[in-house]
Amino acid sequence: MNSTAITALASPSELHSPIDRELKRAAGYARAEKSEATRKAYMSDFQQFALWAQDRELTVLPASPESVAAYLADQASCGAKPSTLGRRCAAIQYVHGRGDHPNPIADPRVKAVMRGIRRTHGVAPKRTAPATAERIIAMAPQPDGSLATLRDRALLLLGFAGAFRRSELVTLDVEDIEEGAEGLRVTIRRGKTDQEARGAVIAIVRGEIACPVAALWAWLEAANITEGPIFRRVRRGDHVQAERLSDRSVADIVKVHAQRVGLDPTMFSGHSLRSGFLTSAARRGATLFKMMATSRHRSVETVTAYVRDQELFKDHAGAGLL
Repeated sequence: MNSTAITALASPSELHSPIDRELKRAAGYARAEKSEATRKAYMSDFQQFALWAQDRELTVLPASPESVAAYLADQASCGAKPSTLGRRCAAIQYVHGRGDHPNPIADPRVKAVMRGIRRTHGVAPKRTAPATAERIIAMAPQPDGSLATLRDRALLLLGFAGAFRRSELVTLDVEDIEEGAEGLRVTIRRGKTDQEARGAVIAIVRGEIACPVAALWAWLEAANITEGPIFRRVRRGDHVQAERLSDRSVADIVKVHAQRVGLDPTMFSGHSLRSGFLTSAARRGATLFKMMATSRHRSVETVTAYVRDQELFKDHAGAGLL
């Protein structure tokens, strides 16, 4: 029984019996299976398919495998990336599952179309430029009396030093920070690969040239933030808002300060902070274990790619041959 079915059983206007109350609780847990952000993303992606199908007078729900296969082929021919189409397939599957409809994505014909799209168009992701240590030192703005500047400096330096995903960075609260002699202990309540909220604690070491610890406290003290969200919106006139920044804001801040120091902003994103840390750590010879302790990657292969990139020319087999 999926979450929709459970919710339907628990939807009478008056719930008096013990089983009704338990069904209502069950419906709440079923809804928590996916995060609110994930559900919104799925519905947005499904809407893209729904509009396409309606324009062609095709049944949206349940959708036939033929309709989905045709949709994927059409979108691929229009330039949609395989990763985007894979995400839309997940959305179509999710919506059909919620309604107890047959899953068209499981049909061999749909799977064959997706394999063909991946083989034809390739699946190599577009890589953003890493905000390496030397870049992040330049990108982190020097204090100029503006609260937004202090916030951006703290966000860039902390985001780099902790190899944070942008979603993790903006969900940090003051209560998640503990300072010690060597630096900060930061508790990450939930991450992209930790949907069950087991949590993780990482260390942020102090810096000699651009210290993330000092930058963080400078921002918090100047903004008079003692609890709740760390990274917040700053309105004109240096008015600090209660709401936290969005993850999109992190990408925007990275781009703004990349451009400020003469870098191409289109090459940078929120992920540049995370990839910049791993690239810089690999360049300095950090071990995979230590890199993964900070980045919290589950795949050794992913982190190994950063090391491999930095060692392409080290002890090269062709050195001295020509």
